[in-house]
Amino acid sequence: MHVEVISTEDLGDRSYLVHDGTSAVVVDPQRDIDRVEKVLAEHGVTCAMVVETHIHNDYVTGGYDLAQRNGCPYVVNADDKVSFERHAVRDGDELVVGKMTVRVLSTPGHTDTHLSYVISEGDETPAVFTGGSLLYGSVGRTDLVDVARTDELTRAQFHSARRLAAELPDATEVFPTHGFGSFCSSGSAAGGDGGTIGEEKQRNDALTTDDEDAFVEKLIANLTAYPAYYAHMGALNRQGPTAPDLTPPSPLHADELRTRIDAGEWIVDLRDQTAYAASHVHGSVGIALGTQFSTYVGWLMPWGTPLSLIGDTAEQVADAQRMLVRIGVDELQGAATGSAEELSGDTPLSSYPLHTFAELPASVVAADDATDGDSVILDVRRDDEYDAGHIPGAAHVPMHHLLERLDTLPAGQLWVHCASGYRASIAASLLDRAGRDVVLVDDDYSNAVDAGITTEAG
Repeated sequence: MHVEVISTEDLGDRSYLVHDGTSAVVVDPQRDIDRVEKVLAEHGVTCAMVVETHIHNDYVTGGYDLAQRNGCPYVVNADDKVSFERHAVRDGDELVVGKMTVRVLSTPGHTDTHLSYVISEGDETPAVFTGGSLLYGSVGRTDLVDVARTDELTRAQFHSARRLAAELPDATEVFPTHGFGSFCSSGSAAGGDGGTIGEEKQRNDALTTDDEDAFVEKLIANLTAYPAYYAHMGALNRQGPTAPDLTPPSPLHADELRTRIDAGEWIVDLRDQTAYAASHVHGSVGIALGTQFSTYVGWLMPWGTPLSLIGDTAEQVADAQRMLVRIGVDELQGAATGSAEELSGDTPLSSYPLHTFAELPASVVAADDATDGDSVILDVRRDDEYDAGHIPGAAHVPMHHLLERLDTLPAGQLWVHCASGYRASIAASLLDRAGRDVVLVDDDYSNAVDAGITTEAG
């Protein structure tokens, strides 16, 4: 039995293709299934079954479409309320695919209908595909189904993890879907590329303590904000999503970009934060193409807002488009490539300076005392990051609340920072778009700590 990993780094997730040399089981495929089909072709195997560990909250599944295209069973929990025909399974069911046996285990917690799949071939040690249940070092978060049920589902997650540890041999390899940067993770996930049940018994939060109450308290305390687009994923996945359209978007010229910006549409510039800060189309939003791109587009842009892209190349636009369809942003109004000067037309270019923490002006004042002529530090990290330590006197607005709190920001020039510069670069673009005088602190927060200008918790 062979396991092929298909990583989706921009969402922090993994899909899997498990095969016996002839037939394959695909676990939790992302929506752009051409990547799965490429792996099937490379290994000369047939997609004989597609299984879902749960109704996903952080991406649109490709499972329904993949099963339809291959004429194979689409395995989903019988208790999931979906609008399509599927092969409904429950705890204890066993399915045969070629030489492999797929055993279904109920592992509620991340969702209340969550399943894990134990796949084995003959007498070999099995592998378990744990979705958002048992991760490397921790477990999936438990507040996505219903905040009011978080305590209940956290206790279920504790028992699900311990069930896996009790029923499976220590040598069983563990293959989670989440835990590689996904906001579906929780606790102190160890990360890494692999692990076994035996290794998880030594390092996993749910397995290293027998105190259920202590585990529940710790996990809930560590839950942080998650992207707003999650609210739309479950509904899309219950409908049986079809294949995305990756046809290149229509080209846009400078006058068309300006018309769309003036109409309140989002024009997202994919260039890196240094290039964007130096010169950009006024009114655009800078979200650099990278592993966090789709997460922050989906988090910040009001759902359903018309969206167009600006990139250096058509390839860059295509990469962004692929990332966006994974979270259900299917329709782009258009795209433009070229220099900022070419795309700005008759409208003057916008820009703002970049500095480091070492270059903070001596005249920075506390946010509560700021007037129009002052310089103020704006911290856009999450609440938990701010509580762990911050620069005294800084204004604090988590980036995902920035748009709704623009009117509450202090007067003066805003020196905006985060932990590494990426989120601050997005925030700076939004502030510039709103007409604020902004400076991007393009620096690592650890340098502020080393310089002794922060106060740390404890």
